[in-house]
Amino acid sequence: MGGVPGTPDRREADVVLRDGSTVHIRPATAQDEPDMLGFLRDLSPDSRAFRFFSASVDVEREARHSVDVDYRDRYALVATTGVHPRLVGHAIYFRTNGARAEAALAVADELQGKGLGTLLLAHLAQHASENGIETFEAIVLPQNHRMIDVFRESGFPVELKSSPGWIQAEFPTSLTPEALERFDRREQTAAAAALGTILAPRSVAVIGASRRPDSIGGAVFANLLASGFTGRVYPVNPNAEEVQEVRAFPTVENIPEPVDLAVIVVPAERVADAARSAAAKGVGALVVISAGFAEVGREGVERQRELLEICREAGMRLVGPNCMGVLNTNPDVLLNATFSPVFPARGRVGFLSQSGALGLAVMDLMQARGLGMSTFVSVGNKADISGNDLLHYWESDEDTDLVMLYLESFGNPRSFARNSSRIGRSKPILAVKSGRTKAGLRATSSHTGALLQGSDVTVDALFEQSGVIRTDSLAEMFDVAALLSSQPPPAGPRVAIVTNAGGAGILCADACEGSGLEVPPLPDELRKELASFLSPQAAVGNPVDMIASATAEQFGRAIEAIARARVADALIVIFVPPLVTRPEDVAREIRRAAERVEGALPLLVVFVSSAGPPPELREGGGPALATYGFPEDAARALTRAVRWTQWRARPAGAVPDLDVRGAEAAALVARELSDGRGWLGPQAVARLLDCYGIPLPPARVVSTPEEAGAAAEELGGAVALKALAPALVHKTEAGGVLLDLQGRSDVTEAADGMAAEVERAGFEVEGFLVQRMVPGGVELLVGVVHDASFGPVLACGAGGTTAELLNDVAVRITPLTDVAAAEMVRSLATFPLLDGYRGAPRADVAAVEDLLLRVGAMVEAHPEIAEMDLNPVKVLEEGIVVVDARVRLEHAPPPELIGARRPLG
Repeated sequence: MGGVPGTPDRREADVVLRDGSTVHIRPATAQDEPDMLGFLRDLSPDSRAFRFFSASVDVEREARHSVDVDYRDRYALVATTGVHPRLVGHAIYFRTNGARAEAALAVADELQGKGLGTLLLAHLAQHASENGIETFEAIVLPQNHRMIDVFRESGFPVELKSSPGWIQAEFPTSLTPEALERFDRREQTAAAAALGTILAPRSVAVIGASRRPDSIGGAVFANLLASGFTGRVYPVNPNAEEVQEVRAFPTVENIPEPVDLAVIVVPAERVADAARSAAAKGVGALVVISAGFAEVGREGVERQRELLEICREAGMRLVGPNCMGVLNTNPDVLLNATFSPVFPARGRVGFLSQSGALGLAVMDLMQARGLGMSTFVSVGNKADISGNDLLHYWESDEDTDLVMLYLESFGNPRSFARNSSRIGRSKPILAVKSGRTKAGLRATSSHTGALLQGSDVTVDALFEQSGVIRTDSLAEMFDVAALLSSQPPPAGPRVAIVTNAGGAGILCADACEGSGLEVPPLPDELRKELASFLSPQAAVGNPVDMIASATAEQFGRAIEAIARARVADALIVIFVPPLVTRPEDVAREIRRAAERVEGALPLLVVFVSSAGPPPELREGGGPALATYGFPEDAARALTRAVRWTQWRARPAGAVPDLDVRGAEAAALVARELSDGRGWLGPQAVARLLDCYGIPLPPARVVSTPEEAGAAAEELGGAVALKALAPALVHKTEAGGVLLDLQGRSDVTEAADGMAAEVERAGFEVEGFLVQRMVPGGVELLVGVVHDASFGPVLACGAGGTTAELLNDVAVRITPLTDVAAAEMVRSLATFPLLDGYRGAPRADVAAVEDLLLRVGAMVEAHPEIAEMDLNPVKVLEEGIVVVDARVRLEHAPPPELIGARRPLG
C-alpha cells in the first residue's frame, strides 16, 4: 500500500486484530474527508453519540475537523481494510496545554471488540510522545463501557475521574512494560486465530493441483488425500475436469462452498492472480509454495511486495512464499499440505523451518529418531507469518510441549526475545541459527565494536537471556529434543554414569565435566548396594564400570538402585556390545527399568554400535527413551537441558526505575545532533553521563599546553593528560595519553610533546583533557553498539588497553534487568579479580551492576547513541569511576509502531 502524498509514510503500519484479520493504520490526510464522512454516517447512533456526545452531530463539519491535522499539535490516524480500502477507524489528538493533549477515537461498529481501538490508541500515543506530549486526557460518557474498557485494557496506567454526566480518563503516552506485555498477549490471540485457519482449516483448495503425482502440485494434493484430512479438499486446475479422481474447478472462485485455506503451487508470475482470485472468494489464508520471489533478486522482491499487498488488502494471512507447506498431525485435522513424502507420527513437537529443502530432511530425521510432531510450518521468505507468530501459537497450543526452530534471519529480534523469555519458562525452545558471520558491526570504531565484530555474539546474547537452547547443528538439536520430549527435565547438574566399558564411561565423564556438569562420587551406601550384585572386578564409583561381562539384569538393577538413591539429577547408561551379552536383552531390561523408575530422573541411553539402538528400546508402549550413538552426544544434550532448567529456575528480574534526568539528556542529544556532532566532546560526554548518575573523575578541558599545566596545578596530585582531536579514537596508539604526571611545568612540557607526536600521527590537536588520576581498582570495559536489528547491544568485560586481546566479554540485548546485570559481571573469566583474588580487597560489584543498569537505561531511552565506550572503568572497594568515556551519536529511525507487521517490499 503506497503512502498518501503529504503524510509521514514511515509511520504507516499493518496490524492484526484479535480475530487474525489485518487492518492498515496510517496518518490521516485532507484527501480522506469523503471517506471520513461516509465512516461517520455509517456509525450507529450510539457510536456516534459516544464519540461526539450527540447522535445528531453535524457529520460534514466533523469529517472536516477529523482530517484537519498538522502532524504535531493535531495528529489523526485512520484505519482501513479491504481490497478496495474502506475506512473503519479514526483516532485524533489535539494539544491543549504544553505537554498535554485531548484524545478521541471511533471504530466501525462491526469491528468493535476486536482490539482496533486499543491499537489506534497505542499508535496515537507513540506519535504524541515523539511530538513532546506526555499526557493524554479523554472525556467519555459514563454509558460508553466499550471505550472505558479500551482505556483499561490498553496497559496504560489510566486514572479515571467521575463528574456529573461524564468521565475523564488521563494517562501518560509512554508505553510501560505492562503495556508491552498486554500487546504481546493481544498478538498471541491474533496469531492463534490466524494460525488456526492455517493449521486447522475446514477446507483446503490447492491452486495448481496436478494430475501428475511426481509434480509439486500433484504431490501436495496427493498428500492431503493420503493423510486423511478431515475437511474438504478442492483441486483448482483450469485444464482438468478432475485431479486424482476428485472434481476440479477452473478457479477457486468457482468452488461452491467456503474455502478456509488455499495452497498455491503455480509459477511465480501467476501467483498474484491466484491470490486475487482467493481474495475475491473470501479465502482466509494462503500457503504459497511457489518460488521466484524475494530470494531471486529485484524482480522477485517486487512480486513478493505485490503478493503481500493483495493479502493485506483482503485481510488474508500468508505463509511463504518459497516454502514447503504446513502440516498438523492432530487426529481431528490430519493436514499434510506439503510435498514431503513423509507424514510424521503424532507427537508433541512444533517445528518451524525457514528452509523448505531442510524441511524434507527434518521429516526423515524426526522419523528416524522416533520423534513425533504436533505441527510443522515451513515459513520460507516469511513475508507475513513469522517465527514470532508461531511462538504465540505454540504457547497456547495444547498439542505442543516443545518448540524447534531452524532460523536463517530474525524479523523482530526484540519481540522474539520477549516472547521466548515468557514461553520458554513452560515449553523449551530449541534453535539452530545459521549464518555465523560478521553481524552488521563493521562500521564501528570503538573497543566495544571490535569486541562484538566477527561473530554472532548478539544472537548468542539474545538466546542466552531469553532461555532459547541454541545448538550448533541439526543433529545436536534432535539430540536435545530426544531428551526433553521424552524425559523429565534434569533438576540439576549432577550426572551418574553406568557402563560396561570403562573407556566409554571416562569419555562421557570428561565430556560432562568439560561442559560444566558434575560427576560426583557415589555415597558409600549406594556403592555397597551396587557391589552386592555386580562383579567383584566392577568399579562402583562414578562412572560405574560394570565391566564387559555385565548382564542385562545387572544393567536394570544398577539403573533402579541409582534412581532410588536420589544422588544424581540425570543418569547416562552406556552399552558397548561385548561377545557375551546380547544388545536386545540389555535393551529390554533398560526399558523395564525405565518403566519402574519413570519420572525419578532423566535417563539417557547410549548404544555404541553401527546398528544403532535395538528396536526393543522402543517397544512395549512404556515411556519413550532418549537414545544416542556416542557418549559425547548424550553429554552435550544433557548439558543443554541442564542450562535450560537452570535458566528457568532463575528469577526473571526487572528493569529498575532509576533516578535519572532523562529529559535533560534528551535535550543534550538533540542539540548535539543538530550541530552535526558524531563523536561527542569530553564536556558533552560528561554532562550526558552525569544525567544518568555515572561518575567521572574531576577534569578540565583546555586549549593550550600552558592551560594544561595550570589545570594540573588546580586539580592537584597526579593527573592524566589526553589529547583531543576530532578523528582520534584510539588515543594511546597515537601517543595521545600520558599518565601519572605531576606539577605545572611537567604537564606543560608533556602537552607540548604530545601535540607534536599526535600531529605526526596525522591528527590535528584541538586541546587537552587534564584528569585527576584514579589509583588502584580493577579495570573493566562497559560499552554499547546500536545494532540495526537488535537495538542496543551492551557489553561488559575486562578493560584497559588489552581489552581486545583478552576478549573476556559478556553481552546482553537491552532492556537490561537487574538479574541480567548480575549475571553479566559474574560470567566474566576475570570476575575473580573483582571478588578478592589471592587476598586482594573485594571490589564493589554492586556498583558495576548499577553502572550496567544505568548505561542500559540510557541507550534504551536515547537510541541516537550509536556507540559508547567506557574504558577503563575503575572498580574500587567502594564505587566505580569511569576514567575514559567516548560517545558517538547518529540520527535514529523512529521506533517501531506497536503491533506493526513487516513492511511491504
